[in-house]
Amino acid sequence: MLHLLSKLPLVRHIVHQPRWWALGFIGLCLGHAVVTPLTLSFLWMLVVTLCWLAMAWLFRWGNPRHPRPPKRIWPWSLIPLIMWWFYVYMADTYGDVDIAAIFFHLQAGMEGHGGGKRFLTAITYTLAAFISLVAFVWLVRHDHRWRLWERILVLFLLATNPLLFGITQRSSTMVTEDGAWLDRRYIEPNIVQTPDDPPNLLYIYLESIERTYDDKERFGDAYDDFNAIGEDALVFEGVRQLDNTGWTMAGMIASQCGAPLMPAGLLHDKQFEPLDHVVPGVDCLGDLLDKRGYQLTYMGGASKDFAGKGLFYNDHGFDNVLGRDELEPRLEDPDYVNSWGLYDDSLYNMLVEEIRDLDSGDAPWGVVALTLGAHPPFGFPADSCKERQGEFDGEDILYSVECTGWLTRRLLDRLEQAGLLDNTLVVIASDHLSMKVSAWDKLVGSDRENTLMFLGNGVEPARMRRESTTLDILPTILALMGYATESHRAGLGVSLLADPQNLVERHGIGYLNERLTEESALQERLWEGVDRTSPTH
Repeated sequence: MLHLLSKLPLVRHIVHQPRWWALGFIGLCLGHAVVTPLTLSFLWMLVVTLCWLAMAWLFRWGNPRHPRPPKRIWPWSLIPLIMWWFYVYMADTYGDVDIAAIFFHLQAGMEGHGGGKRFLTAITYTLAAFISLVAFVWLVRHDHRWRLWERILVLFLLATNPLLFGITQRSSTMVTEDGAWLDRRYIEPNIVQTPDDPPNLLYIYLESIERTYDDKERFGDAYDDFNAIGEDALVFEGVRQLDNTGWTMAGMIASQCGAPLMPAGLLHDKQFEPLDHVVPGVDCLGDLLDKRGYQLTYMGGASKDFAGKGLFYNDHGFDNVLGRDELEPRLEDPDYVNSWGLYDDSLYNMLVEEIRDLDSGDAPWGVVALTLGAHPPFGFPADSCKERQGEFDGEDILYSVECTGWLTRRLLDRLEQAGLLDNTLVVIASDHLSMKVSAWDKLVGSDRENTLMFLGNGVEPARMRRESTTLDILPTILALMGYATESHRAGLGVSLLADPQNLVERHGIGYLNERLTEESALQERLWEGVDRTSPTH
């Protein structure tokens, strides 16, 4: 077949013309840049590539009818092209690209990052970007028409790059007429009534396990164990994701502080050094419980140094902050770890022991735990799931979701049987919606929701649907623990058990996201106390 194709004049002409190699590679890169952010099928990549090649043949790109001598120049559009490559890489890796998340992680620190599997992808993208730039330079140097067109291309590339659009959106806070819209609606968490017998609190963040997985037609039985937990729980549906709450640290701050995580930005004195504190200007769940005598522990399988988790929990009332470095020495098998840290079965075993120790004391306790099992892109399912589910193929995120569900259900059974959940409120919730995974096309095919359910402490099992965000979790937790707040509010949230409308019900998620891009006063409130001038801070 290939031998016959090679005899066709057009094919033979293309193969023996170097410009077609350059144009062909550019076309493939263009097709990839179109289908990746839009999550289109591979077929569309071929369509875009063939359209590009057809135009190249029609207009004789790289071989004009009246050629001019090649000119050794460097195109103006090289930097905008590199920026587009960076955006496409981020979109291919994470799905939705959040400029606020990029800013925050650069400021809060990347120590302990466990995304080693993405290293090969990054190398591949770097090589592809380099070859495409070489091909584009060749085209501009050998076709005088492209020397003019590429200057116009610069403006197009800058105007259409979503990454740059996000930066300009954040810059709008400098010129907006009202940069305090959200701040005016922020209410300091103020507890006006306390319970006679303060309950304990167990808050389990399920990494990236959104309630969207509760759709058997698309995801089979991956969410079944969470549904089984929900039979004895108060389950809330309709918990949406506001901008600046869509990564782990942002999700924790939204649910514990009642505010979206707006990066420190220019409020931080040392822009290229890690932060010393995380949202020190607001009281969060840990602060409120610490003032009432709670013993508080954070436990997570990943490093506490990554993205400022340790800073946040140490700043906000927690007595023990245990991450990978603190927990890994406790493992019976020191090699039983993944690139991020501990598997969920190991974490849960240690969690039982931590709760047992806390429960033996006289003070009420609170424990916050973060799983790793469904961490994008493929998850890190524990070995203990293999006997039940078979071998993991290395890619199926639904396997990882199901594994975490089974482990979590088993954890609650163990705690219950040991009497460690008496007078305890248990919160089971996703930290945020999932980033790009193997089931991505199905996940983004409909409206998405976070997981949120409450058990114990006299909570009556029920299923309630209410449009809300993770900002509403803080006042809801306080209410279920018996701590009444002013007007059922805390931060920007409203208790989901109360009648007052929350921000989403009143204004809609789209309008809130628009206001968030213009907000500056709330950002200042969050980071109040971060020294902007001291050289030692």
